[in-house]
Amino acid sequence: MSGEALQVAKVYCHLLKAVKKHVAKEENKRHFIKYTTEEFRNNCKLSDPSSIQHKIKLAENYTLLLNSVHHHKDLLFSYNIAVDRTDEMKRVLGKSAASVGLQLPDDLLFSYNIAVDRTYEMKRVLGKSAASVGLQLPDVYQP
Repeated sequence: MSGEALQVAKVYCHLLKAVKKHVAKEENKRHFIKYTTEEFRNNCKLSDPSSIQHKIKLAENYTLLLNSVHHHKDLLFSYNIAVDRTDEMKRVLGKSAASVGLQLPDDLLFSYNIAVDRTYEMKRVLGKSAASVGLQLPDVYQP
């Protein structure tokens, strides 16, 4: 195998691994794997070196995109950004109270600001902070 063929095989392996891991987990999304395989097979007859390098770079960039989006999503969830934890907090507090034979009324939880969704308040505060230094948050984070 030539050096270029090894590079293509390596890129193909990494891309296929990323597609399987992040996109095609479910059976109804297997067509992404098929499409990726077909694209590599269709382009195996290319002879122009610049075209080959362009296709390799495109595959590398797409692999990086898939992995980065997945990593970003994991970070958002790990920092509890844009995650509504209200129901989870109610359930945990309810179980804690039930373990000692009590039942907490819903209005009590909200009167002590327990299990209150602060997503919109945080978006508003972050938007004001960004605006104070001349920045604007992306639409995803707008209040």
